[in-house]
Amino acid sequence: MEKDIASFEKNKYQDIRVRVSEYQGNDVIDIRVWTQPPQGDEKVPTGKGVNINVRLFSELKAAIEKLEKELRENNMLA
Repeated sequence: MEKDIASFEKNKYQDIRVRVSEYQGNDVIDIRVWTQPPQGDEKVPTGKGVNINVRLFSELKAAIEKLEKELRENNMLA
């Protein structure tokens, strides 16, 4: 399975993409920087990112919730 879940602009030339895919026989959550190559029309994935086994989703979610709480407590989020 390979499916894009979300994408947002990092800067003029790069996006962050969240997708579900398969890596070495494992289902993974892939969070990666995609960039526009100088000679290309479409963005391509870079080595800057992380693959997380889908079995670790609940731990990832808990970590993001803790991050959100910390950012809000420090007035770093609106």
